[in-house]
Amino acid sequence: MTPILILLLGIIIVVGLIVGLRINAFVALIAAAIVISILSPGEWSTKITRVATAFGTTAGSIGIVIAMAAMIGVTMMNSGAADRVVQAFIRLLGQERGSPALAASGFMLSIPVFFDTVFYLLIPLARSLFTQTKRNYLTYVVAIAAGAAATHALVPPTPGPLIIAENLSVDLGTMILVGITVALPAAILGLLYAGWLNRRMTVPMRDVPGVDTDATVLDQLPGLGFSVLPIVLPIFLIAGKTVFLPLLDNDTILARWIIVLGDPNMALLLAAAVSTAVYIQMRRPSRENLGKLIEQSLMSGGLIILITAAGGTFGAMLKEAQIGPAISDLFAGASGTSGLGMLILGFGIASLLKFAQGSSAVAMITASAMLAAMITPEQDLGFNVVYLGTAIGAGSLVGSWMNDSGFWIYSKMSGLTEVETLKSWSALLVILGISAGLMSVILSLLLPLT
Repeated sequence: MTPILILLLGIIIVVGLIVGLRINAFVALIAAAIVISILSPGEWSTKITRVATAFGTTAGSIGIVIAMAAMIGVTMMNSGAADRVVQAFIRLLGQERGSPALAASGFMLSIPVFFDTVFYLLIPLARSLFTQTKRNYLTYVVAIAAGAAATHALVPPTPGPLIIAENLSVDLGTMILVGITVALPAAILGLLYAGWLNRRMTVPMRDVPGVDTDATVLDQLPGLGFSVLPIVLPIFLIAGKTVFLPLLDNDTILARWIIVLGDPNMALLLAAAVSTAVYIQMRRPSRENLGKLIEQSLMSGGLIILITAAGGTFGAMLKEAQIGPAISDLFAGASGTSGLGMLILGFGIASLLKFAQGSSAVAMITASAMLAAMITPEQDLGFNVVYLGTAIGAGSLVGSWMNDSGFWIYSKMSGLTEVETLKSWSALLVILGISAGLMSVILSLLLPLT
C-alpha cells in the first residue's frame, strides 16, 4: 500500500472510531498507529514493538510535565490562588472593566490549567459581575472564552501545544514565548468581538443549576505573589533557558543551573511544589485529604498523558510509513510543501480534524504528527518550525460546534441556548483561530528566528 493511502487510512481510523463509535481518543490513536505500523516497511518482528517503543519515548518526554500541570491546576483551584489572580485583575482594571479582567484572568490561568476548569472557575464571577452591573452578561461570558481558549491552544504546558512542540521538535521555551505572542492579539480581537456581539445580541442571565454567583472573599485567599508564582515560575525558567543559555559558556556554574532549572520537567515540578505548599498553607488539609487531592489531580492528568503519548506514537508510525518523501514526490518540490504553504496546510488540516471529531487536542496531536512526518531534514521552510506549531494550534480552534465538549461546557455553564452558543462561541473560535493563524504567518515573515 502506498504511503498516501496509509495516511488516509490512519485518519479514517482515528476520526471513525472517535466520531462513529465514540471510542476514547487514546484507543483510536493507538489502533491507527498499529495499523499504520503493520502496513509500513520493516521487519515483522518490530511492527508492534516499535509502536510500544514510540509510545514510551513520547510518554517519557511529556508525562512528568502534564502530571505536574494537572497538580498545579487542582491545587491552585483548591487553595484559592486561582480566585486571587482573578480578583487581582478585577481590582486592577475596575468593576466597570470586568470583561478585560475576566479575559486576562482566563488568558493567564489557562496556561497551566485546563480550559474547562478555568471556565468553571470564572463563570460564577461573570454572573456575580452581572448581578452588580445589570448589563454586559454576554460580554463577560465571551471574554472568558476568548482569553482561556487562546492560551489553551497555543501555550504549553497544556497538552495540545506540548505535543505539538514534541512532534515538531520545537524548543519548549520558544513555543511558550511565541505561543503567548501569537495568542495575545487573538485574545484581544476576541474581547473586541465580545463587546460588539453584546451590542447586537441580547442574552439574559438565566438560572443554571449548581452555578453560584457569589465571588470569593479576598481575605480567604493567598497573597497575589504566591498565587501567580506557579504560573510565572515555569514560564520564567523554561523561557529563560531559551533566551539566556546561548549567551553563556555551558561550562560555567550559572549555565549549569540554568540547564537544570530550565528543564521543563524540573520547572513544572518546582511550580507544583509551590502550588501545593500554598494549598497546605491556606487549607491546612489532613495528610489523607492532601493525598486524595494529589491522587485526584494525577488521575485527571493520566488520561491526558495516555492520549498525548498515543498521538506521538501515531506520528512516529507515519514517519515509518515514509509519508514525508511521499508528499515531497507528490508535489515534486512545489512551493506548496514549504514555507507559507506548510503553514496553510497545518492550519487547514487541524481545522478539518477539529470540525470532524470535535477535540482541539486530538486535532493538534494528529495534525502535528502528520506535518512532522512530511517535513524532511533537508527541507528549508524559511522560518523556525515553531510557527508551523502555532499555525496548527490556531487551526485547532476553528470548527467548534455540537460535537465539541467545549461547546457544551460553554453553553450549559453560561445558560446560553444552542443557537446563542453557535453565534457566540463558535464564531469566537473562528475569529481566534484565523487571527492566530495570520499572526503566525506575519511573524514567520518578520521574525523568522532561523
